[in-house]
Amino acid sequence: MYKTRFPVVLFDLRKNNRYSGVALACRAALPLCLCFFAFAPFAFSQHTMQNPDFHRQLFDQHSDYVEKTITHRRFKHQDLVRIIDRLRGDARFEVTTVGKSFQGRDIFMVKAGTGKTNVLLWSQMHGNEATATMAMFDIFRFLEGKNDGLDVFRDTILRHLSLGFVPMLNPDGAEVFERRTAQGIDMNRDALRLQCPESRLLKRLQHELKPAFGFNLHDQDIRYTAGKTRLPATISLLAPPIDDKQTVNDTRRNAMQVIVQLNRHLQQLIPGQVGRWPDDFEPRAFGENMQQWGTSTILVESGGYANDPEKQFIRKLNFTLLLDAFQQIASQSFADEKLDGYYAIPHNEKYLFDLLVRNVQAGGFTIDIGINRAEKNTGTTANFQHDGRIDDWGDLSVFYGYQELDAQNLQLLEGKLYPGKPLTASELAKLDVWDLLEQGYLAVRTKDSMPEKRAGLAFPIHTISPTETFEPEVGEGKAANFLLSENGVIRYAVVNGFLHELRKTPTRKENE
Repeated sequence: MYKTRFPVVLFDLRKNNRYSGVALACRAALPLCLCFFAFAPFAFSQHTMQNPDFHRQLFDQHSDYVEKTITHRRFKHQDLVRIIDRLRGDARFEVTTVGKSFQGRDIFMVKAGTGKTNVLLWSQMHGNEATATMAMFDIFRFLEGKNDGLDVFRDTILRHLSLGFVPMLNPDGAEVFERRTAQGIDMNRDALRLQCPESRLLKRLQHELKPAFGFNLHDQDIRYTAGKTRLPATISLLAPPIDDKQTVNDTRRNAMQVIVQLNRHLQQLIPGQVGRWPDDFEPRAFGENMQQWGTSTILVESGGYANDPEKQFIRKLNFTLLLDAFQQIASQSFADEKLDGYYAIPHNEKYLFDLLVRNVQAGGFTIDIGINRAEKNTGTTANFQHDGRIDDWGDLSVFYGYQELDAQNLQLLEGKLYPGKPLTASELAKLDVWDLLEQGYLAVRTKDSMPEKRAGLAFPIHTISPTETFEPEVGEGKAANFLLSENGVIRYAVVNGFLHELRKTPTRKENE
């Protein structure tokens, strides 16, 4: 239950065992005063009391608020500007240009709410970590309001909080979908030297706003797991430490207590898929420094979720958990949470591969093959292509895969390069690629020498330029291109890290 922050002082107004007129009046009014002080904080959480599953309602109704102009992670600064321009015309928001990036792009802050408690949120400090930015766009839609049964909840947030959103702190990095700033600096290791204009801006905002709470919003490797399990850490949370001793002062405790409630509610949506980011003290990071500067800071890391490559489901989770956190802060409902609930959240581990092929027979041995696919930026419409690599092999029995194949009784085969002259895209399209795979051919030489052009070829076969060397060798660190056969018949092809069962319609293509 919420602990009131209003002092309640009882006076003994008796004089010679008799009440004076003033005393009698005060005595009569005292119950009303007590009711007022007790009810004031209660009113903050009235909606929550009436609807304890409000976070589920937010989650279920998320589609009503989705910013439909953003459907993938690789949006650009100009896409953000269009959304910002729309908000400028809405009196419920205050939009300001608070600074410029190293390359001169505008950095915006969107403010909402009139409350005394300041909350600061920043996303895309790393330019290629865009999930929370998408969720911010949806929160703006939510705060615009509609007859959705959540008006009390919305009004409570806006009356008691002043929210400051910085939805793209590193627009130069976002433009090329890279982690670092245009200076090549990891901004989250620049809180001390402040060499980036974007870093100086963030510190200035903290100094000027003096936010009670801060939300440091990131994306993490999708292969992190919630503890030593097969479940991905879809959301990871952390109250960054203020020193090497893991000291818990009031500022950090508030963040930890909010996380306890967030985890409890997230468990209803993604059971077993919440992790705790390692709490090693990093003196150069903004989370640790924000905590030291007096802002209760919560790190949110968006990880992976099965069949959610563009993180649209995790976007929905971010939308829900941030609004959940706003309600907690507005109502102070976190105040009685025990820190045991924070420490019980399992640490992030790394027990997942994108693809795990188990029990393959190779050279008289049984091996497991763990494959991961990196995203490589290109000049194509999709802006990237996958680069599948064998990250590990051997006994991987304690690991898991988003996709797994038990290759018991299957033999590992190296693929061959299709003979003949380099082919054009149209010539390649006329070939029966599936027949080539069944014959053991894993690569075709094309006339296009530019990888970004070849990336547009939607064929489940490896394409190489006229000058590239075909390397059929299979091993750790090598390209994930190999075949699996049974009794001399090729049954599966792994092309660029994607698994294809032959003579079946593929669900994925090499360059998706």
